[in-house]
Amino acid sequence: MPAGPPVPSSAALDHAFAAGEADLKAAYDAHATLVYAICRKALDEHAAKEVTQDVFLSAWRGRDQFDPARGTLAGWLVGITKRRIIDHLRSERRHGDRRSDEQTEAVDLTAETDVVLAAERIVLVEALRQLPLRTREIIELAYVQDLTHQDIAERTGVPLGTVKSDIRRGLLRIRELMEATNG
Repeated sequence: MPAGPPVPSSAALDHAFAAGEADLKAAYDAHATLVYAICRKALDEHAAKEVTQDVFLSAWRGRDQFDPARGTLAGWLVGITKRRIIDHLRSERRHGDRRSDEQTEAVDLTAETDVVLAAERIVLVEALRQLPLRTREIIELAYVQDLTHQDIAERTGVPLGTVKSDIRRGLLRIRELMEATNG
């Protein structure tokens, strides 16, 4: 099997996509697994495949709206994915007459909430991955292991002021990435 063209780095792909210089296949190759995984959390296999394709077509048509300075292509695609899944669920609700209206509404609201929460978790993990290693580790110690700033400083050997600064800068960066995805 011949090797395909080299896959550009994430940042390079983000900028090329925004400029219209990357083709749809490059974006799909880089991010289809992520988009499909989110879709499968809420949809059956067939619907997940359809929505995944719809996400990439929508992204391609609206690529002029993507700004790599505000967030990653992966994050932007996650935002589109959430909206497309919810649109799909609402469409099914409108066309489905298998259940009563009240039951359908409750099921769809739960499904929509699950989709949003799953996508938010994926975006959070992606945002954490983009932080410098020390900052990511300090945030995990603070919020996953529930250590105090002083405990983190003692455990890591990083000065207390630096621990506080790393947490603040890291949380601000995560917030920026989350807002860019949702925004």
